[in-house]
Amino acid sequence: MTRPTGSSRRARPPERDADTRSDPDASSPSDGRTERRRSARRRGQPLAASWSPRPRTGTPAPPARSRRGAALGALAVVLLALTGFVVVRALAPSAETTDVRSPAAAAEQGPVVGEAPSGGEFAGVDIPTAELPAGGDFPISGAGTWRVIPGSTPQVGVGRVYTYTVEVEDGAVLAEGDAAFATAVDATLDDPRSWTGSGQIALRRVDAAAGVVPDFRISLTSQLTTRAQCGYQIRYEASCWKSDIGRVLINGSRWVRGAAAFEGQLGLYRQYAINHEVGHVFRNQHVPCPENGALAPVMMQQSFGVSNDYLAQLTDDNPQGIQIPRDGKVCRPNPWPNPVR
Repeated sequence: MTRPTGSSRRARPPERDADTRSDPDASSPSDGRTERRRSARRRGQPLAASWSPRPRTGTPAPPARSRRGAALGALAVVLLALTGFVVVRALAPSAETTDVRSPAAAAEQGPVVGEAPSGGEFAGVDIPTAELPAGGDFPISGAGTWRVIPGSTPQVGVGRVYTYTVEVEDGAVLAEGDAAFATAVDATLDDPRSWTGSGQIALRRVDAAAGVVPDFRISLTSQLTTRAQCGYQIRYEASCWKSDIGRVLINGSRWVRGAAAFEGQLGLYRQYAINHEVGHVFRNQHVPCPENGALAPVMMQQSFGVSNDYLAQLTDDNPQGIQIPRDGKVCRPNPWPNPVR
């Protein structure tokens, strides 16, 4: 096909369609650019770029390569965020550290649930069975930090699973050794008469090597640290659950010497001390003796005695969520939440 000459292109009158007639830009010379674009379109030549800022209707979707690049960019942002999260977790201190605030600071700030009531005036309290029995040496003071005793157990029980560690306060020395304390804790909580016997709770011991933050820490603690953490308003030795630091604090003086109500049965008392304080972890409150001569409920304050008349002194002016009646009832000591009756 013969290519038209330049003279014939100049001789051709400009064409207008309905769109150009209604477009004010089409009627202006615009340096001849509008006509050149039309001529190029008719000849199949590439179009010159337009400088007009007016947006075009029906703009085509971006090419697939652009969409793919945007998706890859978004994925890169997500990967960078995840990488930063992993790095922060890796650099953060281990959750298994057992250092806590000073005993005095923790005692002022955290909720305490234990055998001994907190707050109020107890100057007139006189409970002979709450006195610490005579016996062997016990750890009087410690560092206020705890070491995790290595070891773990399989899950025992069904229901919600709670994990725990067994720990001993730094500086608190037991004549029988740390491992013996851990063995006593495990044997108590693994027993079907303990909390797993309800069919609603499961327990599993972990240690620092497991990389798991436990639900609570059963901690053998010196006498003075226990007083600082749990309170010492009634001047009788007690243990407690301190939820702000996640610790069951077992008073070393009671662990070594027990309680008068248990009449020298130290192993029985130790089972009671563990089960009672772990019972507070599960939000159980104190209760009175239900019937004269019955087994005491494990949530009765048996470190102080098994007589309602004695324990009523602790709630006369400070109910602590329950009022113990002065009804003359006396129970028999019992260490289990689910005893075989």
